[in-house]
Amino acid sequence: MKFDVCVPILGFEDVKEVILEKIDDIFMKMQSVTDKHISFTLINPFVLREYDFEVPDNIQNLLEIDKNSNLIILNIILIQTPIENSIVNFAAPVLFNTDNHKAAQIILNDSRQYGVAEKISTFLKK
Repeated sequence: MKFDVCVPILGFEDVKEVILEKIDDIFMKMQSVTDKHISFTLINPFVLREYDFEVPDNIQNLLEIDKNSNLIILNIILIQTPIENSIVNFAAPVLFNTDNHKAAQIILNDSRQYGVAEKISTFLKK
């Protein structure tokens, strides 16, 4: 599914369009439309932890989000070997509105609640 990026991905401000592809029930791939070398592995945060935040009004307006919108919320993950060493950025989720194909990365204000580089092993059941 192709999305227009309304709020840039941090450090990748030139990426204006991405394709979101499902890898499996947990992981997805976000690929730049114009640069095949820019891609991100994303993870469904809800399989790892309770994850709740308010979407800022300006982002709701940009993505045209209302109470009936169909959203996908994902987080960028840096895959490592072994997988338990992988790092998830919970502080900057990427929102995808599947109704109008608009996407944005947001930065959550409360950095104490969600970290920029949390090890996935912290959330895996032992």
